[in-house]
Amino acid sequence: MPGSKVKSAAPLIQQLWLTLIAELAEVFDAHFVYATIATEIAAFSGQRTVVGVADPQREYYDVWVCEPDGTLKQERWQIGKASFSPILNNGGSVHLVKLSRPVSEIIDSELWLLAEEDIYAVRLPFQSESAHVASPGVLCLIDPPADGKLGLSELEELSRGLSVYLDRASLRRQVDQQEIEFAVVSDISHLLTSTLSMERVFQELTGTIRRILQVESLSVGLREPNTGDIVFVESLMGSRPGNLHEIRVKPGQGIAGWVAENGEAVIVNDTYGDHRFYAKPDRLSGFRTRSMICIPLQVEERTIGVLQAINKRFGQFSSHDLSLLQAIGGPLAAAIENSRLHNDVVSEKRRIETILAGMSDGLLAVTVDGYITRVNDAFHAMLTTEGAEPIGQKVESVLPELSGYLPGLLNAARQQDHDAAQVAVNFPRPGGETIPVLISAATMRDKADEVHEVILTFSDLTQVREVERMRDDLFHAIAHELRTPLATILMYARLLREGKAQDQEKVARFLEVIERESDRLQYMVRRMMQLAKQQARELQRSPEPLLLNPILDDVLPALADQATQKGLFFRRNIEPNLPPILGDVERVEEIVNNIVGNAIKFSLSGTIRFDARATDDQVIIEVSDEGIGIPKQALPNLFKRFYRAQSAVDRGIAGTGLGLYMVKQSVAQYNGSITVASREDEGSTFTVTFPVYEE
Repeated sequence: MPGSKVKSAAPLIQQLWLTLIAELAEVFDAHFVYATIATEIAAFSGQRTVVGVADPQREYYDVWVCEPDGTLKQERWQIGKASFSPILNNGGSVHLVKLSRPVSEIIDSELWLLAEEDIYAVRLPFQSESAHVASPGVLCLIDPPADGKLGLSELEELSRGLSVYLDRASLRRQVDQQEIEFAVVSDISHLLTSTLSMERVFQELTGTIRRILQVESLSVGLREPNTGDIVFVESLMGSRPGNLHEIRVKPGQGIAGWVAENGEAVIVNDTYGDHRFYAKPDRLSGFRTRSMICIPLQVEERTIGVLQAINKRFGQFSSHDLSLLQAIGGPLAAAIENSRLHNDVVSEKRRIETILAGMSDGLLAVTVDGYITRVNDAFHAMLTTEGAEPIGQKVESVLPELSGYLPGLLNAARQQDHDAAQVAVNFPRPGGETIPVLISAATMRDKADEVHEVILTFSDLTQVREVERMRDDLFHAIAHELRTPLATILMYARLLREGKAQDQEKVARFLEVIERESDRLQYMVRRMMQLAKQQARELQRSPEPLLLNPILDDVLPALADQATQKGLFFRRNIEPNLPPILGDVERVEEIVNNIVGNAIKFSLSGTIRFDARATDDQVIIEVSDEGIGIPKQALPNLFKRFYRAQSAVDRGIAGTGLGLYMVKQSVAQYNGSITVASREDEGSTFTVTFPVYEE
């Protein structure tokens, strides 16, 4: 205790001791302790007194300079200019020295700017010399007289007596620092565990943590799940040369790779002296890594990356720094993992939403109690009408037509009976129409295999029914087209066999009918073979340039004769010298024959018009008729394979539904296009365009 020191001190300074004890008895603040020591010693000795204490990072000294009249001035001296080194480095336990002014003037010395002759100096001893508790301190008397009240021996005794107060102040300073560090770590931990933004996580690393650790840089390396490589986060690496790509280390490579592989933290105060150090990033960037702490970032004993503190600004890394970094590492690892999981969930959610939005089938999610939890756009377009939002409502209130089928669907889905978990229902549409829909049910189960939601999908069967109708029409059309010529051929063949033709004129007429009907059959077979070749891509686009005028001159006269024989007028308007197109003669003839032939076939009276003209970059062919026209609902399907409009079927007009399909395929192969404009019972106009061929 200080009392024992007072008894052993010289009687002359007992009053000083009593004053110091009284002043320092209830004082715990380090700065106030140093100021009090300087003030009381200056007042007692009548000499200028200096007390200096280094900061924990050994970057500067806090200095109190007190005059005998009590004037106190606090300053901050840089380590290199303080000139306290001879005192602190002097041998012995007390470090007591008498300094004389150097022979040469020391301009940069803060201490010698105060003294003219001599300085009595003593190191302020601490009972605890732990690096993170006590900082080097000195007590100096400036220019003391030889017969002054305080000599070297008194200073030595005084410094020893003050050690208790100095230690107490340093311990309080440590406690205060630890409280600050704990508060910072607590705040950062709370922030890290409360955010799902990876950018926010890394922003916190670059600021507060780097300052509290007093390091030049912090870096985070995250382990790639597939390769196991450690890839460092670029946003924490600072500015780098343009030729430096991402920093990546293989498993076990470098200190970071070793820490990730072994799951152990390391302190390395001389990186280039450590055989594990990987120096390539330093060579590429020009940055020099002198020291580091590297800890693993772990989640449930699984290492997801590493955290590095690089280059301690003052002194070396200690176990205290390691503990501080590890206190941050746990919340940081949890924050990174939470952010990754959140990003995965968001990505999966967006993926599912994109899939649902792009589905052509309607989707309805229903709880086990029958309440709607989700619908997609296709469901709205397919079934719902204007009214309340369906989410949160009972299925029966939104789709009353489903009430009789829903219990059976749900039970079949729970029992995973896929065949029974489907039903076809006709739903009413505005305007009195109905839409055929296939409803399928599937269950969503939790970890306990309990059903918590049922997914209903609604597939529009309109196209399926249309395809079925087209198929039936095709079969009927083919049967009809084949039956008529075959029956005719068979009949005339029997007449010839039975000798019903008594003269050569009848024989010739019978044979002509057989030949004509055989040609008809052959045309149908050829059309089917052409379709098969198109489907197999056997007909390739020819690079040969063609002139349309001679082709049209060859094809149109026969078509005009057909129109005239049916009682139709045929008008044509063809520009002379049409520019060349790229194509194949046979395919172009087929296109013209199909379009004009359809115009003749579907016209009962009126005029067929054929126009061909050219623009700067296109050749345009238009074929117009005044026939039965095309229903509006049939236009979207007109160029599909085997499609025949219901109006043509009802009128008994024969056909296979292949002509326009093959025309569209042929036109597309030559980078052309075909469009149609039509009104039912008023006629149609087909427009074909080909790009002009340029060498």
